[in-house]
Amino acid sequence: MKVLILAGGSGTRLWPASRETYPKQFLKLNGKKSLLQQTIERILKISSPEDIILLTNEQYKFHVLAELNEISENLTDKILLEPARRNTAPAIALGIKYCLERLSVEPSEVLFVCPSDHIIKPVEKFIEYVRLAEKVAKQGYLITFGIKPLYPETGYGYIKITGEDRGGYYPVERFTEKPNLETVKRFLSEGNYFWNSGMFAFTIETMIEELKLYAPEIYQLFNHPLEAMIANFHKMPDISIDYAVMEKSKKVVAIPMDIYWSDIGSWDSLYDVLEKDEKGNVILGNVLTKETEGSLIIGNKRLIATIDLKDLIIVETDDAILIAKKGSAQKVKHIVEELKAWNRVEALEHKTVYRPWGEYTVLEEGPRYKIKRIVVKPGAKLSLQMHYHRSEHWVVVKGTAKVTIGDKVMYVHENESAYVPKSTPHRLENPGKVPLEIIEVQNGEYLGEDDIVRFDDEYGRGS
Repeated sequence: MKVLILAGGSGTRLWPASRETYPKQFLKLNGKKSLLQQTIERILKISSPEDIILLTNEQYKFHVLAELNEISENLTDKILLEPARRNTAPAIALGIKYCLERLSVEPSEVLFVCPSDHIIKPVEKFIEYVRLAEKVAKQGYLITFGIKPLYPETGYGYIKITGEDRGGYYPVERFTEKPNLETVKRFLSEGNYFWNSGMFAFTIETMIEELKLYAPEIYQLFNHPLEAMIANFHKMPDISIDYAVMEKSKKVVAIPMDIYWSDIGSWDSLYDVLEKDEKGNVILGNVLTKETEGSLIIGNKRLIATIDLKDLIIVETDDAILIAKKGSAQKVKHIVEELKAWNRVEALEHKTVYRPWGEYTVLEEGPRYKIKRIVVKPGAKLSLQMHYHRSEHWVVVKGTAKVTIGDKVMYVHENESAYVPKSTPHRLENPGKVPLEIIEVQNGEYLGEDDIVRFDDEYGRGS
């Protein structure tokens, strides 16, 4: 069995922690490991590294590589990049094509598809359900996994099962996407409705047959060689596998899973997952509470102090604070939509931006200047580059920097500095064993990140 992990989503419902350039799967919400890392470790108990394909997009490539490197070097060559964002149906079709052409997988092979940003426990019981799905899929079925609803949630899709137990799986009568509260309450009272977990299993040949029947636009491009499919991927319809195939196919069955599952689709969902104090609060970070009950409060660098509050969500980051009533967290996506309409950078990225060589944080900026803290990983180096519109002044705070400025190469130690004039090729490297930390002061008439000409880059980035 092959496993396709979908890690290309750009979730907006956990803003301001989640941003378009740093979405939910990379967040460490319930421990020291990200949701993506937890997913990979869970899948490694089902499949070996060579059977795992991780599908993401170019924007997240180096985030994913960094996450994988912390778990296993055997996974870093199994990243498949989407040429464009086109929802789960085209993504799964691309994953299937990759399996057939690049991995020489037989069409009779079972493919298990799962998102990268869910919380599932206990893992042992989850594994049993996946192994059952592998057996059922070999009978020619498309399997979806249902979760017994714990409460009336309007943010999830629902699956209605019918008929008798066929050995742990049931025929699916219909799918309902995010019904209203009244409808959800009726579903729960009827008892044969389950949350749609977004996980699937099927043989490759069965899914190809169903794509041909129900998603001809996808199937037409799928019929081309992989390179041609990639080149024309932007022509794929933006549609989920549920709408494209699962809701139409006559071969769909559901495996109801009696486990804890959450897609952490909102701050309300995260509150339900995390451990609470004696007053029902979830407190993370630099927080002081007085007479506060039933609230989720996540602090960052600043102190958050609360008095006489109840049932609130408060999330603080370097550049934004969210304050909302519990139960209203699904509306966060509307805030993000407005921020995007206003071209506000807070919708796109954090003050700290991650790069393959490390990270940088914008500390302050104004007319003609910007101040950054730059951290370079041991052994890593930035591209050989230049800027037309800005000069840069570097002060080493920690570690030793190897600096190239024009034809000159030098080592700069703690409390020493280097100056890079405009239009001068330069490079910053960390030759040491500890992270290199510098303060960079930029000056010039234009300080945008796109004022860069790369001459050499070991990460494959162009100008």
